Amino acid sequence: MHAPDDASFLAHVTSHLAGLPHVEAVALGGSRATGTHGPDSDWDFAVYYRGAFSPGSVRALGWPGEVFGIGAWGGGVFNGGAWLQVDGRHVDVHYRDLADVEHQLAEAAEGRFHVERLMFHLAGIPSYLLLAELAVNQVLHGTLPRPAYPEPLKRQASERWWGDARLTLAYARAAHAARGHLAECAGAIATAASQAAHAVMAARGQWVTNEKTLLERAGLRAVDDVLGGLRPHPQALTAALDATTTLLESAVMKG
Repeated sequence: MHAPDDASFLAHVTSHLAGLPHVEAVALGGSRATGTHGPDSDWDFAVYYRGAFSPGSVRALGWPGEVFGIGAWGGGVFNGGAWLQVDGRHVDVHYRDLADVEHQLAEAAEGRFHVERLMFHLAGIPSYLLLAELAVNQVLHGTLPRPAYPEPLKRQASERWWGDARLTLAYARAAHAARGHLAECAGAIATAASQAAHAVMAARGQWVTNEKTLLERAGLRAVDDVLGGLRPHPQALTAALDATTTLLESAVMKG
């Protein structure tokens, strides 16, 4: 439940975003949608559009900040948005193409997905992130589907993510540990931990929208102990990679 000033702010932003050409729905995302926000948390809004949406219409609202073009945030499912200041509050706007959303819904129902590189995400993002948003966000305007986690996706995503994690660790063991490359091994451990955490969450049928609390949710925070003990010596790095493999495998098998 939002305080009166928050409710007024929410209505103000929603009405303006909902009035943009080709926008069919607006949703509140992030910690504000899940109730885990603090007083200084950003406000994350997603605008779901169909057709020729123009970021220029967001710029025309007159709110200070930076408005990005379609595809500027990776060119995939996370296809752009804006960072704005509205009444002294930080607002992030995310563009969501309904045609792509519907395509990813159909793909996920068959267990199909792909992983895209995105800044600030160690493991990248799965294309079913669009479904995760629909499942957890609060719809403020229009109507949007509220998907359950497809059974085929549980199986396929868990297998794919765990396979990626194993390969990440195996490559680090073969290519970097023997050379004493601490940085490369540390990077591989962190990446593989995120990949394995995605595998755990998929097996549980629990949605993931970002990596901020991913390791905690998957029960993999103990990987910090492995990273904290790394030394730039081949034997130590090999042992650390082996310990990580055991730790991650145990979590994935438990689900």
